[in-house]
Amino acid sequence: MLELLLCSVVTILPDYLLRRRFQGKVWGEHITFFTVWYELRWGITLCAMLTIGMITIVFYYHPSATNVASFFRTVTVLSESPGRVDEVYVENNQRIEAGAPIFRMDASSQEAAAETARRRIAEVDAALVLADSELASANGALDQAKAAYAQALEDLNRQATLQARGSSAVSARDVEVLQNEVDLRQGAIDAARAGVTAAEQNISLLLPAQRASAVAALEQAENEISKLTVYAGVSGTVEQMTLRVGDIVNPVFRPAAVLVPTDAGRSRFQAGFEQISTGVVRKGGLAEMTCLSKPFTVIPMVITEVQDVIAAGQVRPSDRLLDVQQQGAPGTLTVYMEPLYAGQTDDIPPGSTCLANAYTSNHERLADPGLGFWRKVYLHVVDTVGIVHAAGLRIRALFLPLQVLVFSGH
Repeated sequence: MLELLLCSVVTILPDYLLRRRFQGKVWGEHITFFTVWYELRWGITLCAMLTIGMITIVFYYHPSATNVASFFRTVTVLSESPGRVDEVYVENNQRIEAGAPIFRMDASSQEAAAETARRRIAEVDAALVLADSELASANGALDQAKAAYAQALEDLNRQATLQARGSSAVSARDVEVLQNEVDLRQGAIDAARAGVTAAEQNISLLLPAQRASAVAALEQAENEISKLTVYAGVSGTVEQMTLRVGDIVNPVFRPAAVLVPTDAGRSRFQAGFEQISTGVVRKGGLAEMTCLSKPFTVIPMVITEVQDVIAAGQVRPSDRLLDVQQQGAPGTLTVYMEPLYAGQTDDIPPGSTCLANAYTSNHERLADPGLGFWRKVYLHVVDTVGIVHAAGLRIRALFLPLQVLVFSGH
């Protein structure tokens, strides 16, 4: 409508004034609703052509998007294992900092396992003390066996010497008995050494391994106990917190709450422009936006990023071959925008629905001295008609509350 009014000012209105002032024709007498087409046919035709051309230029070089929002991702508050709630530290809609506890589950079984591990550690420590005594006893037995062996060997050597000298006081049987006694004492030494080795290995290998297992079991139990208290990973606001002491929490079927991060969706908006605007929407371009949550306000924005793919073309593996004809409506070009001046969107809640215009600026191209005359004229026209779209956005910003509150039917 605005484009039609502007175009009629330079087409239909001069045509009417020409016939009214110079031809003397009067509205209602010579120019009526029945003769308006014939009388103003040139003006109407030019107005229609100019309006269509202006609308095409405006909407192509200065595209608009009605799907603008500040998307954000929430953090689901979950426990690592199912259990019964023992204590709740926060309330619904409460702001918390990162690392703050949210709730704790019952830890009676894990605490019992931890106490069992502590008792096992104490038992192993006591066994280590006892093993030291056993080692001392084994060393004493070894010393005793060595002394007995030395005595038996001395007796054997003395009897063997007498026998070698031909003494009748020593018989071969006596020497044989002493030799068996030496062998027996040697076996006692070997057994005592084995006892010492077993005691040493018990102290250095078996009992430390048992203690390490008990310590690991204690650490595992304490780790399980620590996991029963759920902490906030980021700073934010707790929403949908309906937990009460005694409730059952299951990480698969029942999340505990939803945590909305403090910076979620702040000062970053996503707009969906038509695909035909791909050639003119560029990173660093200027835009304007108005939101339902902040009426009567037009916010200058800057395009920070343009997604290089169209989301509607995404393909997922399935048991059916893709048929292009069965694709849905054409997707939009996703554009990321941020406020041109800091703080202008701080009072806009994340998730708000907004309208946006993106503008094409040819200021740098017009500074090129090698640009042709008609090209400069065309670029000037492109930049100038952006005012029409800017005015349209402001008109929509004025009527948006009326549209929502009065004409929406709610």
